[in-house]
Amino acid sequence: MTRKYFGTDGVRGTVGEFPITPDFVLKLGWAAGKVLAARGGSKILIGKDTRISGYMFESALEAGISAAGVDVRLLGPLPTPGIAYLTRTLSAQAGIVISASHNPYTDNGIKFFGADGRKLNDEIELEIERLLDEEISVVSTDQIGKVRRIDDARGRYIEFCKSTVPGLDLSGMKIVVDTANGAAYHIAPDVFEELGATVVPLANQPDGFNINRDCGSTHPEALQRRVLEEKADLGVALDGDADRLLMVDHAGKLVDGDQLLFVVARDRKDNGADMPGVVGTLMSNFGLELALEAEGIEFVRAKVGDRYVMEQLDKRGWSIGGESSGHLVCLDCTSTGDGTVSALQVLAALSRRKQGLAEAVADVAMLPQQMINVRGPNRDGFMQHPDVQAAMASVEERLAGNGRVLLRPSGTEPLVRVMIEGKDGDQVAALCRELADVVEKAIA
Repeated sequence: MTRKYFGTDGVRGTVGEFPITPDFVLKLGWAAGKVLAARGGSKILIGKDTRISGYMFESALEAGISAAGVDVRLLGPLPTPGIAYLTRTLSAQAGIVISASHNPYTDNGIKFFGADGRKLNDEIELEIERLLDEEISVVSTDQIGKVRRIDDARGRYIEFCKSTVPGLDLSGMKIVVDTANGAAYHIAPDVFEELGATVVPLANQPDGFNINRDCGSTHPEALQRRVLEEKADLGVALDGDADRLLMVDHAGKLVDGDQLLFVVARDRKDNGADMPGVVGTLMSNFGLELALEAEGIEFVRAKVGDRYVMEQLDKRGWSIGGESSGHLVCLDCTSTGDGTVSALQVLAALSRRKQGLAEAVADVAMLPQQMINVRGPNRDGFMQHPDVQAAMASVEERLAGNGRVLLRPSGTEPLVRVMIEGKDGDQVAALCRELADVVEKAIA
């Protein structure tokens, strides 16, 4: 099993870094159950995606939680946002997701939701972490938690997804739906079909090993080809746990998260919703910022990562945000990023404007972007290096307000990401190479 970690993002998180093994997951389940039981908790939900190791970790979590005296409800394969939704509606104290999202089947991770369907409280997470060093103590036999399966979890979540777009009729539309052989394989196609669309399912035959393999939002090429072959109106691409969304227009052109974010935000504004601003990330295309500005919508950049997007949304009281990768958040519909719900918001916007996807994104002109990864051992303080500062000033002067520069050290590798955007692709490529050369010397 590839070494992966327990944390708030499903792979790594603030709780700490621990190897995912059955023994560890058993203790994690016990620790979570014990902490929540002490706070009056009596029920925890467990859901998973379709990777083979999910069966093993589900059983380990189930045993640990019940040993702490807390009841368990098993949801089976279900999208991460579906588990968040059911945690709220079934009045559970926590929901646990077994998934490594867009990673290959060899990886796995664990993510917690609190009773409100949002990230588990930091204080509770730290309590759980502290208990991981203790020996497991099983409650008395008459207090062991009971376990049962929620047989209608899939149907409940399908109805929730449809409820976010009241009155939407997709009759006459042909949609190719790529579920990445993941958690939405038996959900997303039915959602669109029940709303009237003719659905062509793709990558919806999980076998435990093919999740995200040459399919889904990380590999949309097969979807692009299939949309053209089927002469479909558009295509929908989800990732393994179905919290990300990319789309493909009728001509087979990929539409990323930035463009979809614009479609949803503009639709909210046009239909009278309170839309003071949108949260993106440092990697969001400058074209999105310009397009939103033209619509009179403020745009704020958060650090890369959906948790930082959520932090900014909460801080500002806004509802719409997301990342280029397709992790879109519509807090006026749900509590977390949801690929299926986001796709429905886009489709509702297209229906209201009577537009196809290509026409709807025509007003957000994505600027050419170039990124070079520069490796070097001396990243500390490189932004204060006089040569780097001078080079950045020179690049920004030549962009003349028609682009932007971003230098971002990697959090996991000894490298700096040098990224430049601008209206002239040739100029962007030349400036990025020039700046990367300066950074390379500064961190060597």
